[in-house]
Amino acid sequence: MKFGAYLEQYQPVAYRSFAHALANHRIAHAYLLSGEAGVPLLKAATFFAKSLLCDHPNPLACEECRSCLRIDHRTYSDFIVIDGKDGQIKKGDVQAVVADFSKTPLEAKGIMIYVVNLVENMNVQAINSLLKFLEEPPAGTYAFLTCENEAKVLPTILSRCERIRLLLLPEDVVFSEAIKEGVSAEDAEWLSPLINDPSQLAETASSDDYHALRHLIDATLEALLKSPADAAFVMESSVIPALTGGKKGAVLLQPRYYLDMLSMVFQDAVEQKVGGKLRLSSMQETLSRLAFALPHLDASLTEILKVRSLLDTNLSAPLALMHLILFLTEENV
Repeated sequence: MKFGAYLEQYQPVAYRSFAHALANHRIAHAYLLSGEAGVPLLKAATFFAKSLLCDHPNPLACEECRSCLRIDHRTYSDFIVIDGKDGQIKKGDVQAVVADFSKTPLEAKGIMIYVVNLVENMNVQAINSLLKFLEEPPAGTYAFLTCENEAKVLPTILSRCERIRLLLLPEDVVFSEAIKEGVSAEDAEWLSPLINDPSQLAETASSDDYHALRHLIDATLEALLKSPADAAFVMESSVIPALTGGKKGAVLLQPRYYLDMLSMVFQDAVEQKVGGKLRLSSMQETLSRLAFALPHLDASLTEILKVRSLLDTNLSAPLALMHLILFLTEENV
C-alpha cells in the first residue's frame, strides 16, 4: 500500500485537510504533526512535503515522479530532515538549515522544505534558533515539525504552526493489514503494538535491527530463567552495548523498543498465570516458564513500565537498564 493510500484510508481528516489547503493555495508556512508513539509521523511529514514538490499531484503526492523519488532518497537539494530519533537536536542542527535556506533555492521549483522529526527532543538553544526561523521564514520556505507529546512542545512553537493530529490505528487492523503484506503472524504480534503503519511494519519485520532486538529479548528471558548472575551478565555484555552503542540508522535498536517488547512479555506472563488472553501466542512455552519461575510478575511489570517512562526524561539508558535487571533478579530470587 502506498503511503498516500494509507493516509486517505486511515487518516482521512489529515489527508483531506492538507489536500484542501493545497488545492486552494492556502498552505501554512509551518505544520506540526502529532501522534502517539508508533504513528508514522516522519513518513507523513515527508509525504506532505512531497505533495508540495510533486510533478503530478493528484491531489497529493503521486509517490512515483522524479521529485517524489528524490525526496525519498534524500537527494532533493531543497529538502532537509533533522531527525530527533537519532538523539537530541542541537542548535547547530537548526543553524545548518537556516544557513542553507538563507541562500537561493537550488531546485527549479524554488520551494525549500525542512522537517524536524520529534521536535520535543530539541535543546533550549535549538528551540530558540527554530523560533526565530519560524517567525520570519524566507519566501517559499515551509516547515513540517512532528511530535509524540504536544505537552512537551513550547506554546510559542505551537502558536506558529498549523496542527494536524494523526490517530493510532487499532492493533487488530495493523495486524491484519500486515499479514496481507506477507508478514508472519509471529512478527505481526510483536510489531503491531510498536509500529502503527502496516507497510512500515512489513519493512521492519525483515530488517536486521528487528531480528537483533528479538535476539536480545530471547537472551534476556533465558538468562532471567537461569540465575541473577546470568541475567546481569547478559544485560551488561550484550543488551546495553547493543542498545546504546550509537549504531547510525539502527532505528529499532533503542532502549525504548527493548523495554516495550519486554513489557509485552511480562504482560502476557501475567495473563498466562491467570488464564487470560495472550498477545504473543507464539511465546506460550516461554511464558509458561516465566509465570512459574518468576513469582513477582506484577511488580516486575510495573518496574519495566516505570523505567520505560523515565527514559523520556533523559535518564541514562545504561544505568536504567542495569537498575531494571537488578530489580527483576532481586524480586525473583
